[in-house]
Amino acid sequence: MYSSVLVTVPNMSTAKKIGRSLVERRLAACVNYWAVDSTYRWKGKIVEDDEVAMLFKVAEERYKELERAVLEMHPYEVPCIVRYRIADGHLPYLDWIKESTCVE
Repeated sequence: MYSSVLVTVPNMSTAKKIGRSLVERRLAACVNYWAVDSTYRWKGKIVEDDEVAMLFKVAEERYKELERAVLEMHPYEVPCIVRYRIADGHLPYLDWIKESTCVE
């Protein structure tokens, strides 16, 4: 099984640091980045911020390791880390995720 994992961070430099580290460690096959405008409630106030969203492609059995790694590097007190199971997909792509996250 495979998953996509959504993580938001405050800026692109943080995103690239976390993303590269997780791909290098084979915790994710790849990561996509895009700028987002976020509105959320934090400590009783409504906050509007620029953030960067990251979408990781992962093998499900490596998810907990990925989550721990993100938490170690993430600057937020309560970061968004949300896993979405991939129900189906292009088989060669799913095989590539498996190969890219395989621990040798």
